[in-house]
Amino acid sequence: MGNRNRSTRELPATAEGFAGALLAAARAGDDARWLAPGFELPAELVRGAELAVRPLLDRAHRGGWPPGELRQAASRRVDEFAGSYLLDAGPRLPEWAAKHLLTPAEAVTAVVDALGVLLTLPAAPQPSVRHSVDDKKLGRVRALLAKAESSSFPEEAEALSAKAQELMTRHALDRVLVAAAPELPSSRRIWLDTPYTDAKSLLVNVVAKANRCRAVFDPRWDFVTVVGDDLDAVALLTTSLLVQATRAMIADPAGRSRQFRKSFLVSYATRIGERLEQAAAATLTATPDADRLLPALASHDLRVNTAFATLFPQVVGKSVTVRSAEGWDAGRSAADRARLGE
Repeated sequence: MGNRNRSTRELPATAEGFAGALLAAARAGDDARWLAPGFELPAELVRGAELAVRPLLDRAHRGGWPPGELRQAASRRVDEFAGSYLLDAGPRLPEWAAKHLLTPAEAVTAVVDALGVLLTLPAAPQPSVRHSVDDKKLGRVRALLAKAESSSFPEEAEALSAKAQELMTRHALDRVLVAAAPELPSSRRIWLDTPYTDAKSLLVNVVAKANRCRAVFDPRWDFVTVVGDDLDAVALLTTSLLVQATRAMIADPAGRSRQFRKSFLVSYATRIGERLEQAAAATLTATPDADRLLPALASHDLRVNTAFATLFPQVVGKSVTVRSAEGWDAGRSAADRARLGE
């Protein structure tokens, strides 16, 4: 089960009935009724659970935490029952507990854990309007990256992600030229799987930077928020490169230690960043409208940087330590082999 040690004083004032019922249950000690299915939960507890959870769920949804994002957050904090209670939108407790074959104690614990998630969610960045590559171009990027991930030939792989980056850059340049009026940058969370999330966040950052976006890592929840445009494509490229990096890291016969693997990922991200910047710069150089583009891109960068500074006014830079020279060398070699396009 999830963490049971949260104070009822953290609950909203509207949940006083729920908090009181929890205290009564605590005073009951080892009352066996709370440990057996079928015990009728006190009415004030059932009503209190609704009053506590539903307003917080509404606030989370309005604040940029849709069900899919809540699922990601819950999976990193609580067990499947508390996560289910959140995703079921705070259902009536007796019926929900019976559906999941939970004892009253387990059901109450799930509600408390769900409240803990809702009360500690970080503020969602705004604006959250989504701008993306059109479906046709996004399909081409997706196809290139799928081919990159499936190939067992490093030489073939090397060109594919670069081609994907080139397509993304061309689309971004075209949009900057034809945009009738500047739009607000969009924002998106990219969730990272443990371990080595700090090293993996560097890869998200270099992909974002190459696509004229800004990124910030939240180590408490293991996600990176990216601010800018074409975020669907940024997420696709990041996911593909993480798949390729993990596969290469695991396949390396020397890659057994944590120090090696973390150094590998840091080096991989650093080298990928260099390659993506080169690919983006080459595309810009080859564009015949470079004279028109430069002021438009400067305006775009100012817009993104301003939005990022508004959303995250207190961002602090943090370095990642590399402790394995062998891992660094292996990561750089793997990044040189990574497929960036075709």
